[in-house]
Amino acid sequence: MSTMAGVNSSPAAARSAVTRKDVARLAGVSTAVVSYVVNGGPKRVAPATEEKVRRAVEALGYQPNAAARALKLGSSEMFGMVVPDATNAFFAAMVRAVENAALERGFAVLFADSDGSLRTERRLVQNLVNRRVDGVFLASVLAEPDLSDLERAEMPAVLLNRSVESPAFSSVGVTFEEGARRAVAHLIGHGHRDVGLIMGTNSGAELDPREAGWRRALAEAGLEEGMVLRSEFTREGGYRAGRRFLAAAERPSAVFVSSDLQAIGFLHAVLEGGLKVPEDLAIFAFDGSPESAYSWPALSTVVQPVEKMARAAVDALFATREGRPVEHRVFDVELLPRASCGC
Repeated sequence: MSTMAGVNSSPAAARSAVTRKDVARLAGVSTAVVSYVVNGGPKRVAPATEEKVRRAVEALGYQPNAAARALKLGSSEMFGMVVPDATNAFFAAMVRAVENAALERGFAVLFADSDGSLRTERRLVQNLVNRRVDGVFLASVLAEPDLSDLERAEMPAVLLNRSVESPAFSSVGVTFEEGARRAVAHLIGHGHRDVGLIMGTNSGAELDPREAGWRRALAEAGLEEGMVLRSEFTREGGYRAGRRFLAAAERPSAVFVSSDLQAIGFLHAVLEGGLKVPEDLAIFAFDGSPESAYSWPALSTVVQPVEKMARAAVDALFATREGRPVEHRVFDVELLPRASCGC
């Protein structure tokens, strides 16, 4: 369009607020047509006309007023998401997958990290409620989190990383107990009669289903429960557990570790201490994060289907917004044996 060449690009012009009328004038269309193009509807626009509008938007540097749009639609077109550790490769992958799934439906995600603190988690949830986001994804540090702020605000939410139902909110999780049971049974199948547990610490008093799975596998094989070392769900926590493991007078020949991130730290500690993996110690972890493939030796791990879980979470939040009943989705996990267990 030759008319584009005459656009004033001086600093003064750039500083002035560009309006929808300016875009309409440059493109030679009505302001309503500009609105249809920018907002993706509700009426369709001919491709040639849409192209003219988009070129005008780009030439003028037009930025739609998000606040005005939210007021008109009665929606911020934004979800909130709280996870306990953004540095954990599993949660980082979950955040990205949720963002992508929400973006496909025109929604952005405001992300927050509670740093494993229950107090911070509650403050972040309240902040999201106050901002009137359209819904919240919550991966809580508690198995049974306090959801009273969300309930009072009647704000839809989906609980992530959860294996039990919640009566008031939809949730998405995996078969934690069964996945752990299968991983420990796999180690037993390699001939290990003493399988220890490196278990992450939770804020609540509830038994973690991964620990329940470890116990069940041993009971089914007629074996006694052995060493249990508890540490944070972090690399540092796993490393400290590894140092305690090395200091023990009697050590099991295999361990199940409750997260890949812990297992990375644990693996570093035991290798540093002179043990060989898997010759002296077999290791099986849980999560299936990308990081597990790049340790040495590569970690055997229980894989969670992150992409499927993220899409289910986004679908569930939209369903709740539309007034449909809450639902609880539990996905099966997949065992991925690698060198660390002896495969």
